[in-house]
Amino acid sequence: MIAFPPIQAAVHRVTLSICVVMLGCSLASFCGIATAQLAPAQLTPVQLTSTHAPATVPSSEDVFEEEIVPKHYINHPAITTFIDTMVARYDFNAQALQALFAQVDYSATAVQLVTPAPTTAARSWRCYQTPYSNPKYIDAGVRFWRANEAALQRAFTEFGVPPEIIIGIIGVETQYGRQMGNFRVLDVLTTLAFDYPPAANREERQKMFRQNLADFLIWTRSNNLVPTTVKGSYAGAIGLPQFMPNSILHYAISYDGNPAIDLRTSAADAIGSVANYLKSHGWEAGRPVLWHIASDTGSQGIAAAAANGQAEPQWTLAQLFKAGLLLNEPKLELLPELGTPVTVVDLPVPDQATEYKLGLKNFYVLTRYNKSFFYAMATYQLGQQVKEALNRSKARNATTDSATSSSKTT
Repeated sequence: MIAFPPIQAAVHRVTLSICVVMLGCSLASFCGIATAQLAPAQLTPVQLTSTHAPATVPSSEDVFEEEIVPKHYINHPAITTFIDTMVARYDFNAQALQALFAQVDYSATAVQLVTPAPTTAARSWRCYQTPYSNPKYIDAGVRFWRANEAALQRAFTEFGVPPEIIIGIIGVETQYGRQMGNFRVLDVLTTLAFDYPPAANREERQKMFRQNLADFLIWTRSNNLVPTTVKGSYAGAIGLPQFMPNSILHYAISYDGNPAIDLRTSAADAIGSVANYLKSHGWEAGRPVLWHIASDTGSQGIAAAAANGQAEPQWTLAQLFKAGLLLNEPKLELLPELGTPVTVVDLPVPDQATEYKLGLKNFYVLTRYNKSFFYAMATYQLGQQVKEALNRSKARNATTDSATSSSKTT
């Protein structure tokens, strides 16, 4: 591949609407994120706003500016090679792709947002988790659940994924549609595919974004979408569940009776697609996500020794029991579970004792959506909080209805 000199950009302070994205590209928590310092050059600030208000989800009211280099990819040698590949492999029209990429802008903002921080801040579970415990998140989750109860129940029946798991994921990803991103997906995917910032894994990341760029073009062609009109996150994730184009091709489904798949405005499509994604990655219907470890010093010490950051279960419960670890799960029948594979989930907080959980296969599946213990735990906890709030609301309504009925009979 031809090497290009780095593109320099002026520092421009903007208010960004940042949503969580998959594949390790996310800034799901603002804790410890450093802003990249960029050198001066010619850039154009573009104001981004929501272009419409979908009927099924609330729209974001955030307004912010994106730093771009307009039409940066005209006659770009690497783009020419990419076009040749798309023509040879997928029967695209070369002239049409050349005209399309002539409209693509380099997104300095996307590059800034994926640039690794110069120093790594200490990981903090409490900092990451706090926004998702906000009553606004939980109330929005209750409203989303009520509005889409039929689709959630159907997904539970067909895929075995409980409603609260889907609710947790969509809540963490986009706050139920409020923060789906307003970047032109074609711009950010092209930028990150060919101008990813310096990083130890730069080649790997560029390869991943090039594949997603190809998948994006295939998806938009097959669905008769104009590529320049599709909006998403700064890393190219799309819709309520923030699917990357590769995931859209493989796991997105229509779940609302309309043949077209619409992850941005159809809550039902988003629900069905999340359930399909989890099921395809091994979700086990009727099984727990995690178990709680006893708080005694011995159990916590064994958990600390067994925690190695690996998401895929590698111990059996019997092995940890033999070492002396105890669970805080009074209703669990231990004997049938001794052969269950588990992993130790560590949730560190600076200057505090680390919190530990035992993750089962379903916890591992959540990390296939986003490769982070924090992410998996946040989605699980948010879903549980929304479920509890919904049940409390239903109980209050039932009590009120009963009292009203009694007063009428007397």
